[in-house]
Amino acid sequence: MKTTKVNISELKENPDNPRVIKNEKFKKLVQSIKDFPEMLSIRPIVVDKDMFVLGGNMRLRACKEVGIKELHIIKATSLTKEQQKEFMIKDNSSFGEWDWDTLGNVWDTEKLQDWGMDVWNPNLDDFNPNINPESSYKQMTDDDYEKKKLEINERNYEKTREFIECICPKCFHEFNIDKN
Repeated sequence: MKTTKVNISELKENPDNPRVIKNEKFKKLVQSIKDFPEMLSIRPIVVDKDMFVLGGNMRLRACKEVGIKELHIIKATSLTKEQQKEFMIKDNSSFGEWDWDTLGNVWDTEKLQDWGMDVWNPNLDDFNPNINPESSYKQMTDDDYEKKKLEINERNYEKTREFIECICPKCFHEFNIDKN
């Protein structure tokens, strides 16, 4: 498919678009476009024959806010209505998962956050300072264990599990982590 450049006023936000980006994340998208506008030509907006956006509705909205006048597009004119609907969902689906070890060890956390990624940046003070990753659950008494057990709310449960597994896989398997 051929990429062309059109006036942004020709593009129409798709009223059936089920994906939105709000508040801080939208501000990060706007900033991302300001910082790296070249990305817009590398990843064009996908439209149907009537110029309704199938892929890139939030980028279009952010580009309007930035004041961009022209955008690269790809016209997906051969898609049926059903395929257009499918494309809108699949274009925004995240089938993969992040490799948190690579992200944590290779990438700069602040840059990732600036680029719009949700990166958990734990404050180690949030964790019980009495827990010694070198100690073993089997060496603790029941009373010691109860004092050291992490209490985690539902919102932070998975991120906390991932964090503990990253910093000490042995502890991850030995400590019982309860959800509140």
